[in-house]
Amino acid sequence: MPKTLTDQAHAGIHGLSPYVPGKPIEDLKRELGLTSIIKLASNENPLGTAPAALAALANFDGDLYRYPDGSGYELKQKIAARHDVPAECITLGNGSDDILELTGRVFLGPGKNAVVSQHSFAVYPIVARAVGADVREVPALAADADMPYGHDLDAMLAAIDDDTGVVFIANPNNPTGTWVTPAALEAFLDRVPSSTVVVLDQAYIEYQTADAIVDEAAWLARYDNLVITRTFSKIFGMAALRFGYGLSSTTVADFLNRIRQPFNVNMMALHCAAAAIDDHDFIARSIESNTRERARLTQALADRGLPSLPSQANFITFDTGREGRPVYEALLREGVIVRPLGGYGLPSYLRVTVGGEADNDRFLAALDRVLG
Repeated sequence: MPKTLTDQAHAGIHGLSPYVPGKPIEDLKRELGLTSIIKLASNENPLGTAPAALAALANFDGDLYRYPDGSGYELKQKIAARHDVPAECITLGNGSDDILELTGRVFLGPGKNAVVSQHSFAVYPIVARAVGADVREVPALAADADMPYGHDLDAMLAAIDDDTGVVFIANPNNPTGTWVTPAALEAFLDRVPSSTVVVLDQAYIEYQTADAIVDEAAWLARYDNLVITRTFSKIFGMAALRFGYGLSSTTVADFLNRIRQPFNVNMMALHCAAAAIDDHDFIARSIESNTRERARLTQALADRGLPSLPSQANFITFDTGREGRPVYEALLREGVIVRPLGGYGLPSYLRVTVGGEADNDRFLAALDRVLG
């Protein structure tokens, strides 16, 4: 019997479902006819885009008919200075997801496995299964642990074997907001086999307290198997431009760059990121706003009998005390978009981005009406 297109598709693809992002505002407008909508589903910066990036965009005078600088030389120099690492340790990506995928393509495949934590970023299993690797999902810490639903590093270590190509750790974790201390991470890295790559996904690292941030330069010098990913989508407010990067040993960076598309980062992203990286005032204001509103929102939810998971990110994951999906759908009808977490194994939880004061107040008012 002749093969079909379905037969020809990679075996790992068959068990995958597409990643579902936060519901777009325009979709909700079309579906419900609403005109006033706030989106607190995708962890975007409520202060908008870094002013330095906007100024660079407004003053852009490049030639769009030309290909971008595939080497990203200027931006790499700035990233290298920011982290005190050689430029040869940097891999540029079309968002940090690009670095995750490149790492999977290099170090995973049939016969290999990836170790991930329960309740962690949905892209990790997609990256692994898309190249034919198995996924070992390790149960998260218990709900009554000091870090409820956080990464169980001891259990993750026990899941590693000779065929483990990559371990994915998000810190802070998406969608829970939980985190692992530098000391615990360091002890974990000391025990991981040197042939297994550990990806430390730091998409939300700027929102963490200073004592929770690792010394990238020192760690990369010690651990040849470490890949650290960063993004400009969150605190820099450049999600639409898609820019991220990876930090690693020169050995790993060389492998990643061998398969990286030569023009994977567009000219506008390179240009704006080079400006935004020096916008320290905007970063400071974003951190201050998030820290203040995260604490206020957490307390407001607690006052309503809705406990939250510990978070050092720019979102809060809270327990509705009931099936979360109907609450999410009722909030949509109020013009408020949050994120249901049934797909992450947390059916009673919703994740809400920490917005500005007015949006957070509107969310709380809508929640009161829905749960009333």
